[in-house]
Amino acid sequence: MSTISKSSLQQLECHFTWNLQKQDVDLEELEETIDDQIEFLTKSNHRNYNLLSYVCHLKNSNEEALRNLRKAEEEIKKIYPDEIARRSLVTWGNYAWIYYYMGRHKEAQIYTSKVENSCKDLSNNAQWKIELPEIYAEEGWTLLKFGGKYYQRAKNCFENALKSEPNDPEFNAGYAIATYRLDDFPYRNDEDASLEPLKRAVELNPNDTFIMALLALKFQDFGRANEGERYIEEAMQKTPDLPYLLRYAAKFYRRKGEVDKALEVLKKALAVTPKSSFLHHQLGLCYRSKLFNLKRTTRYPPQNQVEELIQFSIFHFKTAIKKKTKFFSAHTDLANIYAEAKRYEEAEETFQKAFQINILSNKDKQEFYFYYGNFQRYHMKSESEAIRCYTEGLKIEEESYPRKKCRDTLKRLLEQRIQRGLEEATDFGTLGLIHSLCGEKLEAVECYEKALALDPNNEEYLSALYEARLSISS
Repeated sequence: MSTISKSSLQQLECHFTWNLQKQDVDLEELEETIDDQIEFLTKSNHRNYNLLSYVCHLKNSNEEALRNLRKAEEEIKKIYPDEIARRSLVTWGNYAWIYYYMGRHKEAQIYTSKVENSCKDLSNNAQWKIELPEIYAEEGWTLLKFGGKYYQRAKNCFENALKSEPNDPEFNAGYAIATYRLDDFPYRNDEDASLEPLKRAVELNPNDTFIMALLALKFQDFGRANEGERYIEEAMQKTPDLPYLLRYAAKFYRRKGEVDKALEVLKKALAVTPKSSFLHHQLGLCYRSKLFNLKRTTRYPPQNQVEELIQFSIFHFKTAIKKKTKFFSAHTDLANIYAEAKRYEEAEETFQKAFQINILSNKDKQEFYFYYGNFQRYHMKSESEAIRCYTEGLKIEEESYPRKKCRDTLKRLLEQRIQRGLEEATDFGTLGLIHSLCGEKLEAVECYEKALALDPNNEEYLSALYEARLSISS
């Protein structure tokens, strides 16, 4: 009986060696996303079938995984008839791993040998590993689909691909998308990091309307909505039915305040991809915008209209969560709309479900504490619990926009309490923490001294005061 070692399989460049964690994605939702892309973005179908084979394996459907790899091979023969070996390395790697897990070691060895022999043919000095830009790119596209914690690695992959082929439109598009998502992820000093990559990607491929929509949104971020709208309008003329364009065009119009137009575009997109969690979330945001606009512009808004908009928002947020169980922002948006409807038990339950999602980034956790703090403050009327929440968000020491919101809101609330004469030792202690984290050491010392005047034996404040004084003297 032929045997194959796992160490030789580890040498293969494919989905099984790219450190993709099953728990970081909703497999059903990812499978639906890939199916939609196979239908609408046909150029990259061999990559989609490769990834789909890995998803099927994770779902313990190895026979289905093999069927998808055969489809990947058919696509490669059709699109790259002169580069079959070069373009098949990831597919063959996946074959080897799947056959290994099926206990069919002879077939696994055949595909491992195919990769090894092809690498030798393609490069004089490589036994297994070969640095091909298209493999870096395929890894990058895969990482983008596995969520926020993978975005930086995705960007690095596209950077490596671009070293070999700096003018490749697809590699530039991947790099631009990764950079765009990282712009939106942590709070960064270089918030315009993706603007130039997006412009370059559009310049290299003016027919990539998805990238055009992202560029439009980025212009909108910088208050240049008129420039952005020109790209949206041009993209809509080129591919009026492409769901990946429509979803971002709708986001553009919603943020511009043209909510009815956004709803019209979203409904059109939903008719094409009815299972999209993204579209349902965007629809929920649109109905929520209409609700807030109604309340802002009407002194006594008709209760039936208010109820209807709340119900529409709830329906679409709940649908988004049902289709994508780890959709954090849909959870917090649902919790907030429940609070708006005074359905406080459901709001509390949804907030707790949001915090239990196992793939939360630090930014997500900071955002949770900000929204949950607002819920405690404005709906539960508990300033002390709100202060605790904002403080927890602030203690996560990764700079981001939600952390800034926690810090600014907490500082204003504490200062208001002190002005109202409600101050407690904890208020001054927390204010000291804010100053300390902001590098304002003298103000921190002053606050800790006031906290100790109210609570003289508090070891936490004594220690914090000592640290603050020490940092000043050093």
